[in-house]
Amino acid sequence: MSMSSARLRRGATIAVLAGTLVVPLTTGSAGAAPAALPAALTADSPSPSPSKPAVRPLTSQVARQLDAAVRKVMREANVPGVTVGIWTPGQPSYVRSFGVADKSSGQKMAPDMFMRVGSETKTFTVTALLQLVDQKKVGLDDPVGKYIGGVPNENRITLRQLAEMRSGLFNYSDDPDFFKALTSDPQRSFTPEQLLAYAFKHPVVFQPGQKFSYCNTNLILLGLVVEKVSGQHLGDYIRQHILDPAGMKHTLFPTGNEFPNPHAQGYTEQTANGKEADAADWNPSWGWAAGAIISNLRDLRTWAPTVATGRFPGGKPMVSAATQKQRLITPQAGSIRGAGYGLGIFDVQGWIGHNGSLPGYESLTVYLPSARTTLVALLNTDTDYRSREPSTVLGAAITKIISPGHVYNLPVTRTG
Repeated sequence: MSMSSARLRRGATIAVLAGTLVVPLTTGSAGAAPAALPAALTADSPSPSPSKPAVRPLTSQVARQLDAAVRKVMREANVPGVTVGIWTPGQPSYVRSFGVADKSSGQKMAPDMFMRVGSETKTFTVTALLQLVDQKKVGLDDPVGKYIGGVPNENRITLRQLAEMRSGLFNYSDDPDFFKALTSDPQRSFTPEQLLAYAFKHPVVFQPGQKFSYCNTNLILLGLVVEKVSGQHLGDYIRQHILDPAGMKHTLFPTGNEFPNPHAQGYTEQTANGKEADAADWNPSWGWAAGAIISNLRDLRTWAPTVATGRFPGGKPMVSAATQKQRLITPQAGSIRGAGYGLGIFDVQGWIGHNGSLPGYESLTVYLPSARTTLVALLNTDTDYRSREPSTVLGAAITKIISPGHVYNLPVTRTG
């Protein structure tokens, strides 16, 4: 099971919840001093502390423990650069950048850098769909065939099943021909229809609703539904109806391989020859509605509570309370109790949000409602460590310290 973009490796894709293949990068950056926190990122809204805190107070001692834990993960997993942000109302913030953004120049990682966030894109695409549900322009239990033709089982697969990863469709990024096309020319542009063609040449994996199986194909279809029903390009819709109302001015849905500065270079071994490459200028169109978005720490700090509560900063609903309640129904989606997947969002031991992975970059943006705590982690590699994504290893190490009763412990379950 996976809650991030499917992984690509030498002609076969392995989609997992926590990770796939481990091919360590070589870097000596893990011991670098953390970058200072920009003043604009330090403020927290005042709020009463919970009577039984789900997170430990962020004392200087806890901060030192976090520093040591991040450096340990970086050293062991050979991660070039990491930025971590932790915010709890009424508590000091923790924002640190470690290591390097560019291994060739030695440029330091910094909290203001833009990063590709991969499958966190799914939270935005499904939010767009849910807004259209609230407007009664679509129904969650409508068959996808009502909007998009040519889909296997199109009259049986519902929009709800697409959003909750229970459609049974084949994942296009598991297709060997797709892998060859992407890695032979990483700057090429893919259309949504081309991506679906890779999926639809395969039989369905199971009948709709039978089980959970993480699948990027589902989100491509939902992106097309949003476009057809709204009459807008998906990126334009997300900007107008989600990003602008949330005040997220440093998040964008790219149309090509554009990447605002400053950004970190991204290091991957998901290449045709298996050798490390810098994927910063790769075209993310192959992820489109499932994985193309670019953001930064500031905006993801905003997004974590926004998507988890369904309310924009200031309290205006992003989606209705009834729809948000449906979104957060997260049936168990793997072998670990407490890890479930809902409508384009997961709940792992109480942490609500999503992770992301695509060549060169990984991210984790989650919110713990019981403490109103936000955790964001951004990394510039997607090379696994002991068959686990480095963002998962990092998330587990951090939450063991700050929320020992809510440890982010995604299982490793291979598919494909």
